[in-house]
Amino acid sequence: MKFFKVDSYEKLSRQAANIISAQVILKPDCVLGLATGSSPIGTYKQLIKWCDKGDVDFSEVTTFNLDEYVGLDGSHDQSYRYFMNSNFFDHINIRKENTFVPNGCAEDLDEECQNYENMIRKAGGIDLQLLGLGLDGHIGFNEPDEYFCRDTHIADLHESTIKANARFFGDESLVPTQAITMGMVSIMQAKKIILIANGQGKKEILEKAFYGPVTPFIPASILQLHPDITVIYSEN
Repeated sequence: MKFFKVDSYEKLSRQAANIISAQVILKPDCVLGLATGSSPIGTYKQLIKWCDKGDVDFSEVTTFNLDEYVGLDGSHDQSYRYFMNSNFFDHINIRKENTFVPNGCAEDLDEECQNYENMIRKAGGIDLQLLGLGLDGHIGFNEPDEYFCRDTHIADLHESTIKANARFFGDESLVPTQAITMGMVSIMQAKKIILIANGQGKKEILEKAFYGPVTPFIPASILQLHPDITVIYSEN
């Protein structure tokens, strides 16, 4: 594990973007696993700048996002498909048909989960996975539990996660209570992982996740077992 502590969110974002752009340059048709939330926005902005300059080319890249809310379609401004389009995909030269986000409005959600797993396998697995970190240690929507969920599945969101996301919806009652999320197998089978976290509020959970015991009650702790993970943290 490589652990970098930097002194600003800007440096965190640039370092993460450097690793991602290097992956794309070395393997133009690579498969990226992507995350949503506030943490990766700076990384996406940096990648957009480099794409505009011609320094990185996403035309052959395939992406799989970690998760999506159940009940929100891609036109909803709080869906993760909408987030990815507006914060990244609409601004780079990637083919939209090569960008995949779980369908939270699928008629058969269990089938959607299995199909998502199959698509990742068909693509050859994930070359590089970008992760954020929840205050309770969740990655994707893999919430603290008595066991690690293996495959893409329907997750019931914990009250703390719903409260944390209420600021985006304007009211806690409007936050979906379930999400489709990649499970631990798909995440852990990524060849490389980058986890980014910023703010004093993430310091304690980072220490528990990477310097404490591996336990499903802190889902991110399983990342200690990954052979190629880079953690980038900024207190500011």
